[in-house]
Amino acid sequence: MFGRCSISPAPAACVSSTSIAPRWADPAAGPPLIVVLDGIEDPHNLGAILRSVDAAGASGIVRQTRRAAPLDGAAAKVSAGAVHHVAVADVVNVARAIEELKAAGVWTVGLDAGADTPYYDVDLTLPTALVLGAEGHGLRRLVRDRCDLVVTIPMAGHVESLNVSVAAAVVLFEAVRQRRSRGRR
Repeated sequence: MFGRCSISPAPAACVSSTSIAPRWADPAAGPPLIVVLDGIEDPHNLGAILRSVDAAGASGIVRQTRRAAPLDGAAAKVSAGAVHHVAVADVVNVARAIEELKAAGVWTVGLDAGADTPYYDVDLTLPTALVLGAEGHGLRRLVRDRCDLVVTIPMAGHVESLNVSVAAAVVLFEAVRQRRSRGRR
């Protein structure tokens, strides 16, 4: 369960070995919008993702305990304080966490530069977990295979992809746009 506990000097993060299902019991919060991080090791990217998650009003993040940037130091600084407000679930196995989210009725959408479906063609008003892969490597095969759908951010220029934190913000705010236009927060 997502939660908030003080871990000095840094973030509000709780770990539960029994359930990572998000806190969607409050209907006023609308359908959950979760970000799952698959091996994000750069603390600047983690901090920027935390900031975007908070700014978008998303439910929280799920992240792997190994091969993951720490929540303190640079990540906390870059998050501009969001690290203290975003619910965090640390898990040992991201692929298993995705299965648990799916079992709880959450649609899992991976982001990958090689996918065929543009992110804006997907209904993000449903309970959704956006799954983001590591810098330079993307989603690991098993994690990618566990996603219900894999989408891309179409690129018009010469570079093949966006930085993971920028990609997270783009798709998070598309979900916010869709939800506001449909009155789902």
